Amino acid sequence: MGRLFSPSEELTILHQSEDFVVIHKPWGMRSAPGRPENTHDSAELRLRHLIPNAEGPMSVHRLDMETSGLMVFALNAPTQSNLSKQFQKRLVGKRYIALVERAPAELQGAVEAPLIKDPEPTRWPRQKICHDSGRPSRTIWRVNDRPVETPLQHEGRTVRLELQPETGRTHQIRVHLASPPSEGGLGTPILGDTLYGSESTAPRLCLHAETLAFLRPNTDEWVKFESPAPF
Repeated sequence: MGRLFSPSEELTILHQSEDFVVIHKPWGMRSAPGRPENTHDSAELRLRHLIPNAEGPMSVHRLDMETSGLMVFALNAPTQSNLSKQFQKRLVGKRYIALVERAPAELQGAVEAPLIKDPEPTRWPRQKICHDSGRPSRTIWRVNDRPVETPLQHEGRTVRLELQPETGRTHQIRVHLASPPSEGGLGTPILGDTLYGSESTAPRLCLHAETLAFLRPNTDEWVKFESPAPF
């Protein structure tokens, strides 16, 4: 096993039951192990060390390495199957918070722009909008009216957005926000997004999974978890 990577903070368990665990994943930590040995460290691997009696596959969804916030992991195979199907059928409630480089033209709206892997090898792992052959992707957004108090250095006004991705494509929120309106995007990159953004001096990607809600396996009780954005 490779050496454990140390992000800015440690993984935090917010809720644990017999069937699943909800965590706060810090930015800079992978959701699941990568193939190369030096990318094995991840939230899933650390949970297996913390909860050695977990059985079967644990992962049911992912967050980008650069994104912080809420994740749920299964502790047994039936729960993993149940939760995975909820994500696949879009039954899960998700809300993200992002700080963006400039204010959108409107106060709220939706980006409905299909996404595809960028075919240029030198641009991996970037995704892009492609109206001809991309997979349907939709993100609802609105300007959050909470005052922005952040030490992040950035020229111009810093704006906070609330985001609800109705689909779960790779880098969906980042591409939808950064892409120009002429392509169907919002035209306002997330602060600290070195892959899709511009000259932001933010020390991290300012995207956080703040709310996660789903049906509790075995009871179908609607449960909701929150982890306030750190910015």
